[in-house]
Amino acid sequence: MRVAVVTGASSGIGAALCRELRARGFHIVGLSRRPAPDADEHEECDVSDRVMVEAVAERVIDRHPRIDLLVNNAGIPARGSFLDADPDRIEAVVATNYLGGVWCVRAFLPGLGEGSTIVNVVSMAGAVAGGPYSASKHAQLAFSRSIAGELAPRRISVLGVLPGFVETPGFPQRSRFGLLLRSVVVDPPFVAKRTADAIEAGKREIVVPRWYRPAMWLQALAPGLLMRRALPGARV
Repeated sequence: MRVAVVTGASSGIGAALCRELRARGFHIVGLSRRPAPDADEHEECDVSDRVMVEAVAERVIDRHPRIDLLVNNAGIPARGSFLDADPDRIEAVVATNYLGGVWCVRAFLPGLGEGSTIVNVVSMAGAVAGGPYSASKHAQLAFSRSIAGELAPRRISVLGVLPGFVETPGFPQRSRFGLLLRSVVVDPPFVAKRTADAIEAGKREIVVPRWYRPAMWLQALAPGLLMRRALPGARV
C-alpha cells in the first residue's frame, strides 16, 4: 500500500489531489483544519503551527512508517500590497504558505525514504512578483528547489507544481475576469491530474497550464518591464 500525506486536503486542489491519488492506488492521509471527506484518514492540522505538525507527523508515522508521497498544498490568500495589507495577514500567509511546507518536510522526514516523493504546490505567483502572497510563494519555490538538492543523496524526489489561476473556494478567480478571459482559469481536477502525471513521470517542476510558462521567463529576463507596468512612471 502506497501512503500519501496531503496537506490542505479539505477542499480545492487538495481535495482533488486526494481523489486523483486514491484513484491511482494511494492510501490518503489528509491534513487540514477542517474535515477532508476525500481522504482515507484525516488529521486536524494547522501547518503554520510547528508543534502541531510535529505531533501529527509522529502519529501518522506511528501508523504508517513508510510515507511514499508528501504533498505540501495548504495555503491561504493575501490580497493587497506590503504597504496596505494587514500585518497579521502578512505573518499568517508566510507562516502557512512557506513555513508550513518547511515544518511538514522536517516532521515527516523520518517516514520518507529512498523512492519517496515530496510535492510542493506553489503557484505562478511564486515566479511573478506582486505582494505578500507572491512573496510567500517565491519563498516556497526557493525552498522546493533547495530541498531537491539536499534530498537527492537520499534518493527522495521533489516536484514543484506552479498552477496559474485556479477556481477554488479559498481563491475564487473567474469573477476577476471578463467573460472572454475566463478560459485562463482552470479547475482543481485539471491541476490534480497534471500533478499525478508528473509524479509518475518523475518530473521536477511543472507549470499548469503549460502556456503560463512565458510569464516566468519574462520575470526572469526582464523584471524591470513588469515593474514599469505595475508602477507607471517609475524608474527601474
